[in-house]
Amino acid sequence: MRLSFHPEAEQELLHSITYYENKSAGLGTEFLEEIGKTLDLIKSFPELGSPFTNADRRMLLNRFPFSIIYSIHRDHIIIYAFMHLHRKPGYWQIRR
Repeated sequence: MRLSFHPEAEQELLHSITYYENKSAGLGTEFLEEIGKTLDLIKSFPELGSPFTNADRRMLLNRFPFSIIYSIHRDHIIIYAFMHLHRKPGYWQIRR
């Protein structure tokens, strides 16, 4: 199944990678690898994520305080947010 990303989700991801890389050399790469593993799971098993809203699902990352918010469509999956778990919940819903 094909993945597409909301432009603000892409910016969130890039910002988070930069933040972790500035915090400790190599940590941004480790964060990106964890994102990649989770996206692979979502692609392979879209229903695996927990229902989050009526139309969206959420998949938690293992090592970092983030979740990926997405919705499943017939032939693709839309990623709406790479949500930090300590941010205001629901901030990303205007992206729908």
